Amino acid sequence: MRSTLSRWYSALVFDRPWLVIVLLLLAVAGFGWYAQDFRLDVSADSLLMEDDKELEYTREVSQRYGATDSVTIAFTPRNMDLLSDESLAIMADIRDDLLELERIETVNSLLNVPIFGDTPLTGISEDYATITDDDIDREAARQELRTNPVFSNAVISPDGTTGAMLASFQEDTRYIELINRRTELRNQREAGGLTEAEAQELEQVSEQFDAYSAQAAELRHQDIAAIREILSNYDDEVQLYLGGAPMIADDLVTFVQNDLATFSLGVFAFIVIALGLIFRRLRWVLLPLACCAVAGVIVVGILGFMDWKVTVVSSNFMSLLLIITISLTVHLMVRYRELRASRRFSKQQKIVRHAVRAMFLPCLYTALTTIVAFGSLVVSGITPIISFGWIMVMGVLTALIVVFLLFPAMMSLLPAEKRERPKAMRASFTALLAKATDKLGNKLLWVYALVFVVSAIGITRLQVENSFISYFSEDTEIYQGMKLFDEKLGGTLSFDVVVRLADDAASDDGFDDGFDDGFDDGFDDGFDDGGAGDDNPYWFTADKMNRIERMHEFLDEHPQTGKVLSFGAVVQLAEELNGGEVDSFLWALLYTMLPETLRSTVLTPFVAIEENEIRFNVRVIESDPDLNRNQLIEDVRTGMQENFGLAPEQVSVTGTLVLYNNVLQSLYQSQILTLGVVLAAIMLMFLALFRSLKIAVICIIPNIIAAALVLGIMGWLAIPLDIMTITIAAISIGIGVDNTIHYMHRFRREFHRIGNYRQTMFYCHSSIARAMYFTSLTIVAGFSILVLSNFIPTMVFGLLTSVAMLVALLGALTLLPQLLIAFRPLGEESHPGAQQVSGVVS
Repeated sequence: MRSTLSRWYSALVFDRPWLVIVLLLLAVAGFGWYAQDFRLDVSADSLLMEDDKELEYTREVSQRYGATDSVTIAFTPRNMDLLSDESLAIMADIRDDLLELERIETVNSLLNVPIFGDTPLTGISEDYATITDDDIDREAARQELRTNPVFSNAVISPDGTTGAMLASFQEDTRYIELINRRTELRNQREAGGLTEAEAQELEQVSEQFDAYSAQAAELRHQDIAAIREILSNYDDEVQLYLGGAPMIADDLVTFVQNDLATFSLGVFAFIVIALGLIFRRLRWVLLPLACCAVAGVIVVGILGFMDWKVTVVSSNFMSLLLIITISLTVHLMVRYRELRASRRFSKQQKIVRHAVRAMFLPCLYTALTTIVAFGSLVVSGITPIISFGWIMVMGVLTALIVVFLLFPAMMSLLPAEKRERPKAMRASFTALLAKATDKLGNKLLWVYALVFVVSAIGITRLQVENSFISYFSEDTEIYQGMKLFDEKLGGTLSFDVVVRLADDAASDDGFDDGFDDGFDDGFDDGFDDGGAGDDNPYWFTADKMNRIERMHEFLDEHPQTGKVLSFGAVVQLAEELNGGEVDSFLWALLYTMLPETLRSTVLTPFVAIEENEIRFNVRVIESDPDLNRNQLIEDVRTGMQENFGLAPEQVSVTGTLVLYNNVLQSLYQSQILTLGVVLAAIMLMFLALFRSLKIAVICIIPNIIAAALVLGIMGWLAIPLDIMTITIAAISIGIGVDNTIHYMHRFRREFHRIGNYRQTMFYCHSSIARAMYFTSLTIVAGFSILVLSNFIPTMVFGLLTSVAMLVALLGALTLLPQLLIAFRPLGEESHPGAQQVSGVVS
């Protein structure tokens, strides 16, 4: 079977190289067409755990309280007062421009919030005063708004110099309809199974939702762009910053897309320069680039054809595909050049065949172990990381197939390269490493043991935390905007605290006004159904309102929370206007008198009478250096229970921020599980390849130390383990395994010829080690440009990937050979006193 495949391969690649090239060009053309369907996805689903039930509950809460997507505009006049006629006129123009956009439903700002002045509590009506009324004392209004518990830190900053405009998008009923139906069918499938018709409906609804969500994301991108264009028209008069979750999600996509476009070209250029400087031949630059281009187009086309959405996490797949493809190609190139130099009179095709045959098995095993490394990510349980793992599995397979088809086919058509007779090994980097390893001897093992201990300590310092603001450089608009929102407008991102009140009005939870008039004679007057219906003014009791107010104050007093939006702020305002506490009768009266315009902004988003439920929307100070999401959420959850006598099931903390925190908290456990699976799988691969437990253990040690060192560096430098950096350990192991297999494969073969561990090391450092060195040097040179990105995850990815390459190289060229020399897994030396073997210069 193996010989038959080998004959077919040789007959195709070496006898019909033009056919191979034409077939690959057709594949590029075909998949290139589908590459136009390639797209990024940063929806809530794409950044969350696949089985997180909180996602369903978050959607339920949003629908119940009518919470729609919105963006906030921070409005700071440059050379005028915030409440001046000119400033308010500009704000009005911006409002009008925004309302002309098709999908903007409302714009709330200083222009339409009520100014109460001396208005008594019972005097609130639909015809309330606003800041634009002629008879309003604006300085008095400023002072009122600055201290107003509802509007301060929401529509105006505490210092009265910055205003906020909240632009709310229309509710997307089609999106809600599809997501609800998909969720319903999924839950039914998990509970008891689906009929054939329901299963078909689920597949159809899922396809419709995927298509519609892509369309909705594009429309939201257009909306954000249109809003920014409107704001740009007023830059001269007003400093304007855009904030809100839709804007952050859109900017994440924009930054990633820009980095993919800009830095892909930069990485490409640096790799071209590195290949040119190393090999100094045009063919050795064009060949790896051709392989990279063909593999890249095919993979992108497959992703587009399969509608396989790439998330922020997997957006670096193209860079990793470059690493893998270049590594495979460079190893073939170096092996060919070695053979060409030592067999100057052999025919070109014979040398190409020999080089391909010699490198196929080590390259196959490196590809398989890399597939195992990335395939281990599927056990993480986190949707975007699972997707990234599968994408890389497909990418590695594609790279292996493309390189072993395109390289020999093109080399068969090219004339033989003229090479001089090999010279003695000169003082190259790999030669210096060989000499250093030989000189240090077993001391090197103690050095690596110390490195491992220091790395392990660093791992214990790893932080499972990050904030969205830390993804951006300080000189970017999004960073400056989020900083301003944190400092002056109570933060941007938020989470919800939902409290379910006890159904029994006389329960011990304190949500009963304690009043019994003694007239319960069973008579039903028809005005009160005795429950918490949609329109029940008697739900608003004095004790209940006081309790809600104290909950609001508890949340507001936490040092890491910003503005708290809830009905508790309305209670505080009502007490200010009333000059004291409001009794139950007055609360019932206020409920019936509340103007519809105010009801939709201060009541409906925070009170669900029918469910006997209240909602607190809590903003978070993202720029707080001490922010710990998990601790904050736990403080809120336990604090609400302990301070207000609530049962655990009565308090829910939910929202996008909570969902993201759930992902963060699973990362550390996922990292350990992932590393455990990948190391165990690679250990089995080593056993299958080398058929020796001793060799397998020796080969796994450098990879363990490489992964530990990368994670340890993250711990010591306080680089948090988040959804963007979790893949680095798998990457470092994947790269390290490639080097280990190539070196060990060559070392074992040459040892049987040389018969001396030390001299075999010197020989391998002059041959296969140079290919490893060239590959690492090329990749590090290319990835160094990523440090110029304004998107911090891209910069960190470039730095850590470069570190992983260097660590993997050093481990394979120092620790691995010393372990082989010290423990002699290949048996005793047959030539213990052999002289140094002449190296091969490539």
